[in-house]
Amino acid sequence: MQEYPPIEDHGLIGDLQTAALISKEGTIDWLCLPRFDSPSIFGSLIDHEQGGYFRIGPAASGNGTVTRQMYLPGTPILVTRFMSADGVGEVIDFMPIAGKTATNRHRLVRLFRVVRGRIRFEGEIKPRFDYGRVQPEIELRDDGVVFRGAGMVLNLCAASEESAAEDVVLYQQNGSIFAQGTLSAGQIGGMVLESDPEGPPVRLSADAIRIMFEETRDYWRDWNGRSQYRGRWREMVERSAMTLKLMTYAPTGALVAAPTAGLPEQIGGERNWDYRYTWVRDASFSVYALLSLGYTEEARDSLRWLSQRAQEPRSNGAPLQIMYRIDGSPDLGEEVLEHLHGYRGSRPVRIGNGAANQLQLDIFGEALDSVYLGDKNQLPLGYDAWRHISRVVDWLCDNWDRPEEGIWETRGGQQDFVYGRLMSWVAFDRAIRMAQSRARPADLARWTANRDRIYEQIMERGWSDRRKAFVQHFSTEVLDASLLYMPLVGFVSPLDPRWQSTLRAMDSELVSDSLVYRYDPEASPDGLLGSEGTFSICTFWYVDALARSGRLEDARLTFDKMLTYSNHLGLYSEEIGPSGEQLGNFPQAFSHLSLITAAVNLDYQLDHGAGKTAVSSAATFAEAA
Repeated sequence: MQEYPPIEDHGLIGDLQTAALISKEGTIDWLCLPRFDSPSIFGSLIDHEQGGYFRIGPAASGNGTVTRQMYLPGTPILVTRFMSADGVGEVIDFMPIAGKTATNRHRLVRLFRVVRGRIRFEGEIKPRFDYGRVQPEIELRDDGVVFRGAGMVLNLCAASEESAAEDVVLYQQNGSIFAQGTLSAGQIGGMVLESDPEGPPVRLSADAIRIMFEETRDYWRDWNGRSQYRGRWREMVERSAMTLKLMTYAPTGALVAAPTAGLPEQIGGERNWDYRYTWVRDASFSVYALLSLGYTEEARDSLRWLSQRAQEPRSNGAPLQIMYRIDGSPDLGEEVLEHLHGYRGSRPVRIGNGAANQLQLDIFGEALDSVYLGDKNQLPLGYDAWRHISRVVDWLCDNWDRPEEGIWETRGGQQDFVYGRLMSWVAFDRAIRMAQSRARPADLARWTANRDRIYEQIMERGWSDRRKAFVQHFSTEVLDASLLYMPLVGFVSPLDPRWQSTLRAMDSELVSDSLVYRYDPEASPDGLLGSEGTFSICTFWYVDALARSGRLEDARLTFDKMLTYSNHLGLYSEEIGPSGEQLGNFPQAFSHLSLITAAVNLDYQLDHGAGKTAVSSAATFAEAA
């Protein structure tokens, strides 16, 4: 068992309220219960010694054993295969769907099946509650094990066919439970981990496990079958959609940025954040991706979550915070877990997120763009929702011309970021369109005047005559990949000479073998030490910008190259490192959202010709659909 397997050597399973990461070796090294943003019970990914894990596999793995992972087609049921001279075995991992009602009761099923030969398996379960701070009490019983501590109870239940395993041994040692047994071809054994159980562990029959498996499989195949995407990259798009669904908290419809905390953007560095929360930005982008695939119900849930946040009063007067907990709570106080070693020594390990109280003006444009898209596509606004939207836009009239922290959540001081101005322009533009299209009441003269002021300000102060490019903020000449969004939202024509010049500058400075850096941190200090990899969302934005700018062949090659950087299951973290390794929290919603939108838009342009899509992200889908 590797102490810290590569970040990309993992698959994701979940039940729509929480999720687990499972390595190629069959080890669960990340799981929080009862929900995404709860303390971990398995966290060896950020501290091998103290974090806790749940391992199962062949007893003789390592002696010529080859491992492979795959998803059961059309599902996020994970199959980890072990192939050796003794035979072939499989660990099958899944979580039965928890539903839309918040619950503390969750099940994780781990089956071990022998396909060929005869294999002796072994398992070790070592839970450590509250981010490794609590070693639970252990009670070994006839049909399983009970773990108690930190206000939590877990049952480990045996699950097998009658006489499936020979000489099964279950014993306790050094705060862990070990299991050993032998299976022959065709036999299945396994364990079910259950939180907040209704009673003591009960041995589960093969029929009970089969029902859980079939219900989980059928749920996901039915959901996956609702996708309307029929384009060129169906497998990758559908896997991305399922990954986003796995990262959505069903009781509220909130999408977490990632199910993990503390995975580094640079190995050994300090850029280690907690992403188990919902950003307004991510929720907004998800509406476009979901609607473009035909997932109207999920898009409606995201818009409802956004609307509820906009209706909540805030002490500082701003109508939105940049991120929230998955239940909508604004409390995200940041804490450093000093006792944890960090992934391969990457410290500090943080939970909570201190960026929650930053001013990031772009979120208003992203939110209004998604509302506009919904309003045009089966999700129209009602009176109360429009009243709250108007209040947001009126606030923005008084506040868009302020320094801020920006989309990248820099900690080096506020600046007049061009992307923040760009998305403020989008907010006004989309609000004006919604008012005019349905004759809604609005102070159109004021909104239009502010929209036009932003346009002129960006053209005058966000443009560098020396660089012949739009720049990151008004006090620098550094390039920023977030400005790839300019033609995507219709701010500039993709054929405008200023945009073409900007794109060429990005080609030479931010792009490396199709991968795109968000900016140069050495040229633009962001208040943090160290470097970082390329940002996957920026690469997918680059694909879209290339296609709209008439460089369709470049766009397709860049997209196809980017697909080679996914992990073996089609998953992406936030960043790609120098050797193609995944960096940052994993998997990352931003990356998969942008993959979907890039695929949908690129398909449309390949079918209709370069530059034929509509000028805005919202209008693109509305007209293409």
